[in-house]
Amino acid sequence: MKTSRRGIRSFRDIAQSDVDVRRPIVTLFSGGLDSTYLLHRLVQAGATDVHALSVGVGGDERPEQIQRIADRLGVRLHLVDGRSVFVEEFVKPAIAAHGVYLDTHPVSSSLSRPLIARTAVQLARELDAGMILHTANRSQNTLRRLNGALGQLGFQGHFGTPYDLDPVDREMKIKELGAIGLDEMAERSASGDSNLWCREFESGILDDPENHPVPESYYRWSANRGTPDAEDLDVSFRAGIPVAVNGRELPLADVVESLNRTVGAHGLGRYTGLEHLAGGTKVLEVREMPAAWLLLASRRHLETAVLDAEALREKIHIEQIWVREALEGRWFAGLRAACQAFVTSLAEPVNGTVRWRLAGSRTSTVSIVADEPMYVRNREDWEQASIREELSHLGGASTEEIGSGQW
Repeated sequence: MKTSRRGIRSFRDIAQSDVDVRRPIVTLFSGGLDSTYLLHRLVQAGATDVHALSVGVGGDERPEQIQRIADRLGVRLHLVDGRSVFVEEFVKPAIAAHGVYLDTHPVSSSLSRPLIARTAVQLARELDAGMILHTANRSQNTLRRLNGALGQLGFQGHFGTPYDLDPVDREMKIKELGAIGLDEMAERSASGDSNLWCREFESGILDDPENHPVPESYYRWSANRGTPDAEDLDVSFRAGIPVAVNGRELPLADVVESLNRTVGAHGLGRYTGLEHLAGGTKVLEVREMPAAWLLLASRRHLETAVLDAEALREKIHIEQIWVREALEGRWFAGLRAACQAFVTSLAEPVNGTVRWRLAGSRTSTVSIVADEPMYVRNREDWEQASIREELSHLGGASTEEIGSGQW
């Protein structure tokens, strides 16, 4: 298959590209099996100025382990703290757009990939690097999200993933890395991706949808810590953004981090199901996202309390267009931005507090209080007032006459 001028789709493309491998090369580096093996292959190929970029987004990053791997392979590591930017520029818009994938789970890597791609382009331009490499494969939607973002951001060098057309067997990668002293890679039984908003797992022992028992050890926020007592929890919003937990105002990142622990302790926010690849094939993914689940559900309750039905119906329609654009790697494109403007325009009245009673499978809301609600609190009183108003406009009988049967 012919490779496009700037596309990297195999290890052969790297060797045969018009970029000198002795020039700076930027790779996206998580410290996982695939990204570590890519660094190993680049060093083997004679690359002498490799820059491994790790962008922290509040997930399971372990800087000391990432540094050890980079040192072992002789590459320069760039650790970038992207947590606050991730929350402000990507999670916050996703909350406004109710970013939920086909009504099943909150989107996650669709939010972190644009930030990681943007950071990679910035670093590549600083270094005058001619190549940006990542390690997504064709069974991961991340492939087109990263490639899409890198293209939209106007990077003029070569970019892509050698695993697209040149996958390497998992056992082979573990064996080769073990031979150079990176034995810990043998412990990776599945691929993981995490950020402050969600933790997810796939591949390895989770390949088969027809047989996929998930080890309890995979979970962190919702790990089994016994059965906690039921507890009430308040989440408050201002202009559609979560601003307080139990009356205590917090930055959004702290709200999410706090709720991941509190809500997760009740076993809430887990999801196991199928995701669609570009050609229609389905793959299994496992997720935990306690804070995201509760915050999006709470916001929807408040939206329902303050928005008229037609506005809410149209917003739900636009939300799925927003989700599709983010999923397909078009975060920096115009349609996603247009959808963002629409959903944000409806956020101003979304103010109030939702109280939950957290009790495992019996979890439910116990109070929804909006600052400017459209709901009624006493149906009988509302019915009588509604009837009086209608009759006053028609000049008809009073409610007392109707009730007495005189009419």
